[in-house]
Amino acid sequence: MKILMVCLGNICRSPLAQGILEAQVKRNRLDWKIDSAGTSGWHAGEKPDSRAIAIAKQNSINISNQRSRMLRPEDFKSI
Repeated sequence: MKILMVCLGNICRSPLAQGILEAQVKRNRLDWKIDSAGTSGWHAGEKPDSRAIAIAKQNSINISNQRSRMLRPEDFKSI
């Protein structure tokens, strides 16, 4: 299973959603690939917004290693 979370800049909503789902996948020992991307490239390479990192941390989820990236054609291909 592959799931891609998408929002505009990929610095707040989609990284947080990715972190939450990754935590659930790990907890349930599922073999799923979770990722996130933005429809724009404004924040490409940046860490998630500090507020998103903080709320994730409050819930024992670390999203600080994620980096923003833009949605790309390969994201629509399945294996």
